[in-house]
Amino acid sequence: MMSLQNFSIIESTLREGEQFVNAFFSTEEKIQIATLLDAFGAEYLELTSPLASPESYSDCCKIAKLGLEAKILTHTRCTLTDAQKAVDTGVDGVDVVIGTSSYLREFSHGKEIDEIIDLASKVVTYLLSQGVEVRFSTEDSLRSDMADIFRVYEAVDQLGVHRVGIADTVGVGTPHQIYAIIKELRGRIAADIEFHGHNDSGCAIANAYAALEAGATHIDTSVLGIGERNGITPLGGLVARLYATDPALVKKYNLPLLRRLDALIARLVRVDIPFNNYITGFASFTHKAGIHAKAVLNNPSTYEILKPEDFGLTRYIHVAHRLTGWNAVKDRAEQLGLDLSDEQVKYITGRIKQMADNGSMTLDDVDSLLLAD
Repeated sequence: MMSLQNFSIIESTLREGEQFVNAFFSTEEKIQIATLLDAFGAEYLELTSPLASPESYSDCCKIAKLGLEAKILTHTRCTLTDAQKAVDTGVDGVDVVIGTSSYLREFSHGKEIDEIIDLASKVVTYLLSQGVEVRFSTEDSLRSDMADIFRVYEAVDQLGVHRVGIADTVGVGTPHQIYAIIKELRGRIAADIEFHGHNDSGCAIANAYAALEAGATHIDTSVLGIGERNGITPLGGLVARLYATDPALVKKYNLPLLRRLDALIARLVRVDIPFNNYITGFASFTHKAGIHAKAVLNNPSTYEILKPEDFGLTRYIHVAHRLTGWNAVKDRAEQLGLDLSDEQVKYITGRIKQMADNGSMTLDDVDSLLLAD
């Protein structure tokens, strides 16, 4: 638990999220997203590199001047030109990245590890001299030689870099692997450690949690997990995982705003919120089976690890189906202000089951039976 208590979210919807296939955020939309994420309590907002386009540069400048509580970061390649351009935007911090896997060294920039260390030292030294917060990350960390990336991290750590980043760029890592790498790194350097995990194999949330357990201090997220390919650790999913461990871990965040954030991003990128989405999916707090409904009515924690009211939501006991139980039907009768005996409720429950066997039902159908009795 101690290793989970001091962490920050680097919310990357405005950087990684822009790489999602349907993401085409206007300046006004970026400001709306940034403002809402700031109200939620995200400690950092990461923006697309100012080198990406003229509008990206302009947007960095505008969002950096909004006066938000969150620190504003931008993301750049490991070059002095990029670093200088990033500083010019007025952001609070610059996230520098360079590929270290054999794939990226051969097919991307062509540099050897010693060359990477030399270039990283120049860029990090420059950025530190400008008074901005600096993160240095290896890209495709999981497919890099660990001895190589530890050499790189130890070199920039000696320069006084604020954070180093482990990036599971292709989503290949497992929680065990992530834990082992970060645990080893934690014993080698003094700087903070950031984890950026893609979700190609469905492990992004579990990997992020394992990173925190091992000593990571910062986790990259995006709203609904949007990003390149299958995206990265979803903000709501990380919050749900931490809340399930201990609600106190996420008490610093304005949890009811998750619903607005998910709805906003879903609308802007033209996707539906998944039915089983963490916290905000339409079925997240719906109970249907009779045995579940009875227990939940007596004590919600029997079948809920998350309290919907802490997220500004409510649970729903579904009664219009063949699996319904009389306790759930009785609860619905009480909601309608009806004073029915247990025998009456049990009789109506039987009627509901018979009708449901012959076709789909609605809540109005159930209410009609209850009100007619």
